[in-house]
Amino acid sequence: MSKARIMIVEDEWTVAEEIKMVLQSFEYTVTSMSSSGEEAIQNAEKDKPDLVLMDIVLEGKMDGIEAGNEIRSRFNTPIIFLTAYTDEKILERASITGPFGYIVKPFVNEDLKISIEIALYKYRIEKERKRLIEELQGALPKITSLSGLLPVCPSCKKVRDAEGNWK
Repeated sequence: MSKARIMIVEDEWTVAEEIKMVLQSFEYTVTSMSSSGEEAIQNAEKDKPDLVLMDIVLEGKMDGIEAGNEIRSRFNTPIIFLTAYTDEKILERASITGPFGYIVKPFVNEDLKISIEIALYKYRIEKERKRLIEELQGALPKITSLSGLLPVCPSCKKVRDAEGNWK
């Protein structure tokens, strides 16, 4: 299995570089690094990462929560918030966007790896669940068009029609 492609959104360049080195040590590919929400959305569209590590406080008009929500809704890319903020209002705003994780800085490198792997696993399961639901919804009209049971003879495999004849 190939390692994930991860985008970093962090306004402090030294922190972004440190995160990049940690991710590369775990053999993840860093697709791009952004310092603003607007830039992150452009990079997400261009790079199509498997996951985004998103700081909450960013340069520009858009914060990480807004950018993460936009990326999640437009590109269906999972987001892990990586921030120093544990304020309840910020946590509540972040939770509404449906993130796949929330890591408080400073973090332990292994905790970051575990959070990434769990987020990617949850995302794969979510995609599979959606695919199965669509498949079942597509099969529903076919199932509802069948009425009653279809009698089949177990020995000769003939089918009884509506008039009672075996064919």
